[in-house]
Amino acid sequence: MLKGFKEFLLRGNVIDLAIAVVIGTAFVAIVKAFSDNIIDPLIAAIGGSGSIGLGFQLISDNPKTFVDIGAVITAAINFALIAAVVYFALVVPVAAMNKRRKTAGEETLSDTDLLTEIRDLLAAGANTCRHGS
Repeated sequence: MLKGFKEFLLRGNVIDLAIAVVIGTAFVAIVKAFSDNIIDPLIAAIGGSGSIGLGFQLISDNPKTFVDIGAVITAAINFALIAAVVYFALVVPVAAMNKRRKTAGEETLSDTDLLTEIRDLLAAGANTCRHGS
């Protein structure tokens, strides 16, 4: 059981996934800092000088009833930034790499085609050994 677990952990996909999670977490922290320190103040400035930000108070004496539209806009900007980085840093390069592989002449053979090639090569090798000796 432990051997199977060790093989699972040492697969490239698990390690790649772990690296992606760590880098993704660090990137989210960068985007959050950008949003909190640059985007939020800009959105709050749009809300005017007499309010907390872009939003409105439902009950004047209860600060918990503040509807913060600026926070929703900031979350949407965060999502767009993260999606753009994932697309341009991961999706586009991988698609280009896959396209390059296909145009380089690498063809993918089915299992049947591959086994047929092996059979033919073995048969040719066996005929060469019989006739060559």
